Amino acid sequence: MLTTESVTIKVPVGMSKYLVTVNPEMELTRNALLLYPYILNQTISHGRAAEILGIRKSELIDLYDKLGYSYFDMTMDDLDDELNAFREVKKKEAAV
Repeated sequence: MLTTESVTIKVPVGMSKYLVTVNPEMELTRNALLLYPYILNQTISHGRAAEILGIRKSELIDLYDKLGYSYFDMTMDDLDDELNAFREVKKKEAAV
């Protein structure tokens, strides 16, 4: 069982009614979103965030993916550049 504690945060008036949840799935999503900025700035890893939330890393990655937050931060152009560099290295290794 995941140990929890209550904290007080300041939010704009009108937002508080959306923070009261009875649905465990919504609570998990909310908590994952609260952790996301710390993943983004590399304070914690996806694995550590998942550990804090009491779920597997793959579940957290799937949750973020469903919300539109990609696990990979490379664009397709970046990926193409990386693949081309890899292919060039492999060609040179094969030639030796």
